[in-house]
Amino acid sequence: MNISIFGIAKRNLKRKFFRSAAIALSVAVVAGTLFSITTVMESVELSIRRGTARLGADIMVVPADSEQKARATLLAGDVTTFYMPSAVIDSVKRIKGVASVSPQIFIASTTYDCCDIADLRLIGFDPATDLTITPWLKERLNRELGPNEILAGREVARDAGQKMKFYGNSFIVAGTLESTGMRFIDNSVFMPIQSARRMISESVSKSKNPLSIAEDRISAVLVQVDPAYLPAQVAIYIERSVADVKSVVSEEVISSVRKQLFVLLKSILMVSVVLWIMALLMIGVIFSMIVNERQREIGLLRAMGARRSTVFRLIMLEAASLSALGGVIGIAVGGVLLFSFKSLIRAAIHVPYLWPEPSRFALLISVSLALAFLTGIAAALYPAARSSRMEPFEAIRKGA
Repeated sequence: MNISIFGIAKRNLKRKFFRSAAIALSVAVVAGTLFSITTVMESVELSIRRGTARLGADIMVVPADSEQKARATLLAGDVTTFYMPSAVIDSVKRIKGVASVSPQIFIASTTYDCCDIADLRLIGFDPATDLTITPWLKERLNRELGPNEILAGREVARDAGQKMKFYGNSFIVAGTLESTGMRFIDNSVFMPIQSARRMISESVSKSKNPLSIAEDRISAVLVQVDPAYLPAQVAIYIERSVADVKSVVSEEVISSVRKQLFVLLKSILMVSVVLWIMALLMIGVIFSMIVNERQREIGLLRAMGARRSTVFRLIMLEAASLSALGGVIGIAVGGVLLFSFKSLIRAAIHVPYLWPEPSRFALLISVSLALAFLTGIAAALYPAARSSRMEPFEAIRKGA
């Protein structure tokens, strides 16, 4: 006898709608949780890799009392300023293991009276020695910046040609940087250090909020380390040889981020494991109930010529359908929530956050869907096997 198990499975799922919905929801919670955790981890890893590559330095040398500010600036993108004598540049150059150095000066935009955009980081860099912006200029702009030209992070401007005013000085966006997920770069404006110096001096006459930063001050020195030396080793040399400075090592910043994420991930992972076990048990119990309720139906199917394998496939088909549906729903809801609350997530975990690349995103979706599918299949395996072993007469008698 030719029995359409697809039609039977479809009718069974519709007939017990709320029970089917409960199974799909259980799988959705497991799939959504897994997808959300792995997506956040992948997003942070991508942001760190891209951001540190854009930073272009192994070490950032900052004033001794500003180490925490510097770390907060790199990780959370806090708009902070700190200054030290520019003589530090020559001192750091002479340290064993230092391959190249480049100074930067940080300026914070304030109210709209002085600047077109408030709470923005303005970074002056030295085009002759720069480790962060110059490689981008060679690749995309293919020329030096003019005295009134700036480069903008992706959160500041999307397109070139936009005009901006800071401390009474007008600038034109010559280009925008690739999004990195690090607010230190994405929420900053970069200009040649001479333009920054000119803006500082002219702010006295042009702005209601003049800047008071001495000519011989810088905020940080970016350091590239000789490949023969370890960055952590050179950082120690710098701190021992140069007074009143601290060395922030890029690798240590990455390590601290991963440590924060590990603590967070461990907690969420424990909850996820509990949810997964509960989902397995609940789906298994529900399908055991389904098998008990449908003994007469199963017996009739067997009496009409259905094979044991047909009954087994029927139960597994129902489980697979609900698992797939639950997986799709969980991933869709998780994706919408992650995208909608991206800024809140970044603020909550205090680390960079960048949406994964399409290929990685597709892989995360595939893995989460596979787990959701396997969850339902594994939970229904025993009830399906038990139903296939029922003898027709006995099943009809018990189910009557």
